[in-house]
Amino acid sequence: MDAVILAAGLGTRLRPHTLRTPKPLLPVQGRPILDWTLGALPPVIRRVVVVVNYLADQIEAYLNEQTHFADWTTVRQENPRGTGDAFRCCKNHLRSDRCLVLNGDDLYGAADLEELVRHPAAILVQKVEQARQWGVAFLKPDGTVERLVEKPDLDGPALGNLGAYVFPRTVLDWDLPLSPRGEYEITDYVTLLARTQAVVPVEARFWLPIGSIEAWHRAELVDLSPLQRNRLLER
Repeated sequence: MDAVILAAGLGTRLRPHTLRTPKPLLPVQGRPILDWTLGALPPVIRRVVVVVNYLADQIEAYLNEQTHFADWTTVRQENPRGTGDAFRCCKNHLRSDRCLVLNGDDLYGAADLEELVRHPAAILVQKVEQARQWGVAFLKPDGTVERLVEKPDLDGPALGNLGAYVFPRTVLDWDLPLSPRGEYEITDYVTLLARTQAVVPVEARFWLPIGSIEAWHRAELVDLSPLQRNRLLER
């Protein structure tokens, strides 16, 4: 199974630290964010596709040196137009019928990702206190996902979308509409997919978004043992 890691962003909320270092390579407890991510991927993942753009040469240099995966490639998102656009850039580079797709600047628990990939289609969610601050998963009566909505006009708690997904490769054959903010959103792939098959929400036990300088600094104090997994280069 392939894993797609979205790592093309500018990291503007972490400037000036990202002016010379791409966000996925910022260190957390002595290791780049991307290194933690690769180390947490489930054993079923045999190959990694990393979407790059900003300071891409640095990410490729890191991938050349890392020992988590021997089979990897990068895909350049030349004219970034959202996360859906980043994912569809991978269409001709995927080898498996399903793929795990992750934000490249969040840290996910290894056990949560392993549970996620057990399903034909799934997303990682977690309860959040303020729905209007997050992308939110709305569920069908059977408990599967009906749709994802970015920052809905709702008060109170909800199931937040954590930016980790399992997709069948066939979703990349579908056309995405432009969102109101003029981008192609990966969340629209989820909503379209939910019309044709069950998309299972998997509730995360560990999730650490690195969305600000303050969050990056707090990550130095967090127990990251949920990300740990023994990996072998020979996969």
